[in-house]
Amino acid sequence: MSISEDQVREQLKLVIDPELFVNIVDLGLIYVVDIQPGEEGKENVNIEMTMTSPMCPAGPQLVANSRQVIEDIPNVGVVDIKVVMDPPWTQDRMTEDARDQLGIF
Repeated sequence: MSISEDQVREQLKLVIDPELFVNIVDLGLIYVVDIQPGEEGKENVNIEMTMTSPMCPAGPQLVANSRQVIEDIPNVGVVDIKVVMDPPWTQDRMTEDARDQLGIF
């Protein structure tokens, strides 16, 4: 069964920013989800994500947690996560839910 971008994004909602207590998808930290055929019928997942700031202390934890939840999806092969800083993250990338949670209007 093939993996969808929506399925990956839903799974990534399990990863919560430890400082803001909002999931990384609603924060707008996930820029790219690319799924490619892998070996033995599995599919490889390539992610481009950013941090709320270049010096985000939670960065390594967020990457590790993201990898872990994606690897829990059946039929996932290799998971490649790149942290990018371009374009820089802004609050404009947040969903309405995230804005509500953080009291940003």
